[in-house]
Amino acid sequence: MPSPDRPTRAPRGGPGPLTAGATALALAAVGLWLVHDGTADRHGPPLPPAPPVAAVPPRTAAASPVDTPTPPVPAHPPLAASAPTRIRIPAIKVDAPVTGLGLDAARQLDTPPMEQRNLTGWYRDGAAPGAAGNAIVVGHADNRSGPAVFYRLGLLRPGGIVEVVRKDRRTAVFTVDSVRVFPKKDFPDAQVYGGAGDRAELRVITCGGKFDPRTGYESNTVVFAHLSAVR
Repeated sequence: MPSPDRPTRAPRGGPGPLTAGATALALAAVGLWLVHDGTADRHGPPLPPAPPVAAVPPRTAAASPVDTPTPPVPAHPPLAASAPTRIRIPAIKVDAPVTGLGLDAARQLDTPPMEQRNLTGWYRDGAAPGAAGNAIVVGHADNRSGPAVFYRLGLLRPGGIVEVVRKDRRTAVFTVDSVRVFPKKDFPDAQVYGGAGDRAELRVITCGGKFDPRTGYESNTVVFAHLSAVR
């Protein structure tokens, strides 16, 4: 099996831990590609300065599926920030620990170790799952040994549930709004990382699309979800 992708893009000026609104704007403006192509452990070049979020034109890509559940599930008010410890997605049999991810010396986002197939990573300088803003969780689709934690992520459908257990012992329950597949060459940064406003939202991202042994995966699978309950 091919090895999973690594992140290539990260914000140039990282905010402090567990911040929300400013981080969402930075992610959308700079263009944080959390998962990239390739079979080697390598990084892409640092990003040049990018325009503000308002200047980024909307882009569309093939999606499967894209519809929000009908009727829509109401949003739950955001929680205070608390780091995630575990993520569960019952429909695709995901039950995995979450580790915090930061930036390396090249200001690229790290990924969970490839040999740990059931480990996910949360961008700890962004919003915490359940707090206002877009929380970002990433994981590998596979590694050289076979399928990994988010291998079935593309099978999720609107209305599905993602549960995130937090250090404060509360479980943030997210309802899936859409599952989309975006070509990496036309990844809509503002759409994926911006737009949460005062809501608590979640983006779960992994590799997707066709795999090329020379260039890696051609797409990213992105789950869009919002906080709908708390336990």
